[in-house]
Amino acid sequence: MGPGLVRIAFECENRGRTSQGAGRLLDEPAWRTYCNGNKLGSATRVECGEKEWKILKVVEPISMGAGVLGKEKEEEEEVIYMRAKFERVVGTANSEAFYMINPDNKAAPELSVYFLRA
Repeated sequence: MGPGLVRIAFECENRGRTSQGAGRLLDEPAWRTYCNGNKLGSATRVECGEKEWKILKVVEPISMGAGVLGKEKEEEEEVIYMRAKFERVVGTANSEAFYMINPDNKAAPELSVYFLRA
């Protein structure tokens, strides 16, 4: 990620629903993505498949860190992972944030992830 503060934001359409009838924010299917205020593109919500569960099982014993998982077959891609503790803050039914908890007790998180329904 490099040095400094990283803010990732995912924004989805409200589609005219009230906050009470909007459903779970993280269940939204499509998102616009931003990193430190710069628009990056889009993201979609997908369910974990067999490949994803296999990766999660490999990183399960890791409590904290980042790295690259090598590929088993030539046609596979390498997987970059980051494992850390996050604090979840729910603002409203239309906003949630996850702040990475630093193990060295720095005042500000180095990584913040925001989900917004606008």
